[in-house]
Amino acid sequence: MVRRPLRGHRHRSTTPGTPVAAAVVLAVAVLVAACGSQVAPETVTTAGGRAGGQEGQSAPVADPADPGVPGALEGPDPGPAPDPATGSVPDDAAPAAPGPGADPGSGEDATSGDEPEGGGRNAPSGDHRTGSCEGFTNQTGITDKVIRLGNAADISGPVPGIFQGAQDGARAYAAYFNSRSDICGRKLEIVTADSRADNAANEAAARQFCSSVFAAVGSMSAFDAGGSETTQKCGLPDIRSTAVDPARNACTTCFSAQAVNSALVNRAVPRWFARRKPAAVKRAATLHVKAGAAPINAKSQAEAWRRSGVNVVYEAGIDVSEFNYAPYVQQLQNRDITWVQYVGPYQYAVRLAQAMQQQNVRPDFFVLDLTGYDPRYIESGGDAVEGTYVWMPTALIERPDDNEEMALYQAWLQQVKPGAIPDSYGLFAWSATRLFVERATELGGKLTRESLVKAVRGVRKWTANALHSPQDVGGKRTTECYRILRLQKGTYVQESAGDYLCEGLVNTGIGG
Repeated sequence: MVRRPLRGHRHRSTTPGTPVAAAVVLAVAVLVAACGSQVAPETVTTAGGRAGGQEGQSAPVADPADPGVPGALEGPDPGPAPDPATGSVPDDAAPAAPGPGADPGSGEDATSGDEPEGGGRNAPSGDHRTGSCEGFTNQTGITDKVIRLGNAADISGPVPGIFQGAQDGARAYAAYFNSRSDICGRKLEIVTADSRADNAANEAAARQFCSSVFAAVGSMSAFDAGGSETTQKCGLPDIRSTAVDPARNACTTCFSAQAVNSALVNRAVPRWFARRKPAAVKRAATLHVKAGAAPINAKSQAEAWRRSGVNVVYEAGIDVSEFNYAPYVQQLQNRDITWVQYVGPYQYAVRLAQAMQQQNVRPDFFVLDLTGYDPRYIESGGDAVEGTYVWMPTALIERPDDNEEMALYQAWLQQVKPGAIPDSYGLFAWSATRLFVERATELGGKLTRESLVKAVRGVRKWTANALHSPQDVGGKRTTECYRILRLQKGTYVQESAGDYLCEGLVNTGIGG
């Protein structure tokens, strides 16, 4: 079995047993993109080739009705089985499942043989009742052979490749599913789009997906308000990795594997810090990147922290183009701040940590959400980020031996993209794709866009087999369960007790 630890992490957990749960609305982490930047949005491609092509470059949309477009799917000729390296299957592929390790077109073993197969609830279609295929009809995005699913993620933009993991996670689950199963004779095909941290690119992807795929799964963008209205109008089911903007959350056909409502903020995290060192939370600050959904999430969190025992006396937004963080650190020093939270991508959190180190400002707590749980944060931050706390709602990525679903995600990720670093965006994209598969399998011949939306709306405690804390996907309510880790000598160590801290939600009325 392939077991690759999170590269760059040397983490351990003080909590034995199955790792689960811990923190956040990373809505924010998300980025960086210069607000209002306009870029060419035509970056949609099928995953059947090079998974979106070369990163940052446009590719024409594969149009099955136009064989002249590169990437167009052609003819009903007998052809290959699903490609385990891409997670897709050509439109002309045979409907029969090739079984684990089938080589496209040859029937021979094309995989390493190390990837776990999964069984019971971890099987490709889960362990739920399979609906009858009687009455199954082809419709938008569904042919006799495939079900096309869209994935729009920020691949190019101010932070190139920031959400590449979301596309890889969706492709990984498709590869896993296609190796062993089908939905009424159809395999899955992932059609990818580069949303480029830009509302216009998100809108373009939504228009393309409305007419070319059946549903969208695992998408992730810092500016996902774009396209939300279009998605709802065409009735496209959109099960995202995480929705970060209130406008996307308001879309009635849009959901997230990591459910987030910016107005609903957990109590567990601020209360934990307040209990840990009461004096340190009497003078707190929250800083955030002034881009995407970060400002509204930071404002809502600050209000929730106040109501939960953390006295926030300083709030500030920092432009994405700002490199001099010294003035902000000076403000922390002037106010004798002892608790600091930063909301934004880890790249900017590193700048803040380095500025604090240079000015010898040492708060008792320097806190990030899920975005700090990244090996690149540790490697680029060095000594400056030592002692960072993160709050997160996932199983520990570096401990796949403790979680069968985590082992499946990491093993199949290596199949579609050898050497890829597993991350939270990919983890929730895998979860979103599994959610689609399980509900579509249950619906069988009753599968339509409308019936899928209705089915997902009823999902209330989704964990993707303990891959993450319970998520109210249908209700779109932020999870209340998290774990807290601290970076010690380059290693994240769990500081909170047990698996989860679950202490309810604060409704700030901000965003949502």
